[in-house]
Amino acid sequence: MPEEEKQLAAVVGRAIAKRRIASHLTQERVAERLGIGVEAMSRIERGLALPTVVRLGELADIFDCDIADLLTETSSRATDQASQLARLLSKLSGPDRTMVLGIVETLTERLEQGRP
Repeated sequence: MPEEEKQLAAVVGRAIAKRRIASHLTQERVAERLGIGVEAMSRIERGLALPTVVRLGELADIFDCDIADLLTETSSRATDQASQLARLLSKLSGPDRTMVLGIVETLTERLEQGRP
């Protein structure tokens, strides 16, 4: 597996594991619903196997999320991270979103000042 594909498999695997845990499901239960073995499920979560698009769709259905969430949730790309922040903020009330935005702005300013 090429290095770029390995990195993608690792990112997707972490997102799948995170969603599974948040859904209070075991690897065994997810594997059963997918019709695969537990070892195959473990390999996906560990980033040793990259799921097909069809399998990503099945996982998204199980976790009640979009396929894109499984591809971008743990991405290090700024645009993917911005989308993740937008999803998180959308769950909050207006005043809470404003508070979080203020915290992020303050933190960003401090981190920028600390750069050489």
